[in-house]
Amino acid sequence: MVHWIGLVVPFAYLGLLIGSLATFSSLYRRRKAANSTSLQSWFGPHIQRDIYLTLLHLEPEHGKDNSQAVPDSLLKAALLQRATEDISRVLEIRSSKQALSNLLQRGSVGDDLWQRFLRAEKEVEAELRDVVDEANALASNWGTTIFQSAHEMVNNEITRQKVAARQAEGKADREWWDKERASIQSNFMAELEVDSSARVGAGAGTAKGPAAGPSARTSTPTPKSSALGGERGGSDEDTVLVEGGGPAALGSTATSKGTTAKKRKGKK
Repeated sequence: MVHWIGLVVPFAYLGLLIGSLATFSSLYRRRKAANSTSLQSWFGPHIQRDIYLTLLHLEPEHGKDNSQAVPDSLLKAALLQRATEDISRVLEIRSSKQALSNLLQRGSVGDDLWQRFLRAEKEVEAELRDVVDEANALASNWGTTIFQSAHEMVNNEITRQKVAARQAEGKADREWWDKERASIQSNFMAELEVDSSARVGAGAGTAKGPAAGPSARTSTPTPKSSALGGERGGSDEDTVLVEGGGPAALGSTATSKGTTAKKRKGKK
C-alpha cells in the first residue's frame, strides 16, 4: 500500500518551490518593465512626427464635408521633415553604439544607460517602418525613395552648418587681422618718426661743426706745420753751408792763387 503521507511532503516542497519561482519572475518582470518605462528617453520629443500627426488628423471645416482639411503636398512635406529627423537619429545611434558598447564592457557606464539606448534603437526602427507605411499611403512606392531624399536633405543641412561655421571663423580671423595690421602700422610709423627726428638732429650737428673750423685753423697754427717750418729752415741753412764750403769755393781759391803766382813771376 502506497504511503501517501510520505509523498505529500516532497510534492508540497516542489509546489512551494515552483510557486516562489513564478512569483519572483513575475515581480522581476514587472519591476523591469516599470524601470524601463521610467527611464528617460534617449532622444528628445519628436516634434516633426507630432506636426505630421496633427496635420493628418485635422478635420475639415463645418459645411465643407467634401473638401480636404490639409492638402497632400503639405502632408508630404511634413512627412519628409519627419523622415529627415529619423535619419538624423539613425546616424546618431550608429555613431554612438560602438563606443557605448565598449564603455559598457569596461564597466564605465551602468546598465540603465545601455537599456535606454536599446529602447531608443527599437523606437527608431518602429518609427522608420511607420514612415514607410505613411509614405506608401500618400504615394505609391514612395516609401522606397523617401529616405534617400531625407538623407540628401540631412547632408545638405550638415554642409550648410559647416559653411556657416567656417564663415564665422573667417569673420573673426578677419577682425583679428585688421586689428593686428593697424597695430603694426602704428608701430612702424612711430619707428619712422623716431628715425627721422634722429636724422634731423644729426644734420643740425654737422652744420654747426664746419662753421667753427676755419677760425680755429687761422688763429692757432698746428704743431705739425711749425715742425714742417723748422725742418724747412734747417734744410735752407744746410744748403747755404754746403754752397759756402763746397768744392766750387775750393776751385775758386786755387785759381786765384795761380793768377797771383803768375803775376809775381812776370815782374821778376
